[in-house]
Amino acid sequence: MFSWYTESSPKERKTFWASFGGWGLDALDVQMFGLAIPALIVAFGISRAEAGLLGSVTLFFGAIGGWFGGALGDRFGRVKALQITVATFALATFACAFTTTYSQFLVLKAIQGLGFGAEWACGAVLMAEIIRPEHRGKALGAVQSAWAVGWGGAVLLSALVFTLVEKDMAWRVLFALGLLPALLIIFIRRGVEEPPRSISKEDHAPFFKTLGGIFHRDVLRATLIGGLFGTGAHGGYSALTTFLPTYLREVRQLSVLGSSAYLAVIIIAFFCGCLASGILSDRIGRRANVAIFASCCVATVLIYIFAPLSNEQMLVLGFPLGFFSAGIPASMAALFSELYPAGIRGTGVGFCYNFGRIVSAAFPFLVGFLSDRIGLGPAIGIDAAFAYSLVLVAVVMLPETRGKSFESTAARP
Repeated sequence: MFSWYTESSPKERKTFWASFGGWGLDALDVQMFGLAIPALIVAFGISRAEAGLLGSVTLFFGAIGGWFGGALGDRFGRVKALQITVATFALATFACAFTTTYSQFLVLKAIQGLGFGAEWACGAVLMAEIIRPEHRGKALGAVQSAWAVGWGGAVLLSALVFTLVEKDMAWRVLFALGLLPALLIIFIRRGVEEPPRSISKEDHAPFFKTLGGIFHRDVLRATLIGGLFGTGAHGGYSALTTFLPTYLREVRQLSVLGSSAYLAVIIIAFFCGCLASGILSDRIGRRANVAIFASCCVATVLIYIFAPLSNEQMLVLGFPLGFFSAGIPASMAALFSELYPAGIRGTGVGFCYNFGRIVSAAFPFLVGFLSDRIGLGPAIGIDAAFAYSLVLVAVVMLPETRGKSFESTAARP
């Protein structure tokens, strides 16, 4: 399973750990929000719909950050852009701890989203360009598994903080802790080498030409279908995970520690699913791999939410739920990076992955809105299943790109 890592050069390994660490830190900071929703509802006196809007704003600005961050990486270099983006989302998370109004929190979640979206775009392309083609799917699937590590860290911190600290202060302590790990990853990334690239005359063109390059007729189809793919992938994930802790606590009546146990199963499964998806992606191809995981996602989500399961049965089913939901995002970095030439690769990857955040930003709000009418469980299930169905539609229209070799020059269409 990890033979690709032992075959990697020191440069490839160092780049892997830098990208892995950055994505894990993203997850740590972002997942704190979902775990703190019940406390935030009480602290600010807001509805579920308003709480969902906080998640939607983060996703929306994450889309903007991903597009611009990818373009910055194309123009000025992946590593330099990464340092800026890590600092952005970490400082915004830390500042959330000191907010006194809902409006202040909303603004900081938007800033966090900008850094969060941009970090993934830069890190994913950096890893895709450094690793050899035959290991690209496995390496980027392993990088994506860092989300489970950060998610798990957020759950552990949440359980610890909400157990030891008074509820009205616990969520503030939780967000304040989101600053600490970023200091380490900024230091690590200073030693990561920039992928080799030559300078072309387009590098001196206006920045907005770089942003618009992904809409050139030669790559427009890939951009549109990739955007649909991203919408389904992020819509399903955000519909499921934003309110899942709230569902487990308020609907299933589990304690903070009890819900953490359920989340632990899903998180471990997510980690395993990322690794499995990366391996399958390199063996059977990008399209077949995504189709398998998306189909299983739809079926598993519907069973998890709508079937009359006991708490013990939900715990068991949590593993396939986390496993299959991991396979789609784990395949996106390799697939999207193989759709574009070097000069607009970061822009294209950032747009496709994060465009879905603009549309999927509506999903947490819709879950909160529908929950007041049909219940939280059915609202999560319907929204998530619909979103994952969009992935199936998109993958049918995308080309197979497994094993594609990247050019080293900054060619543009």
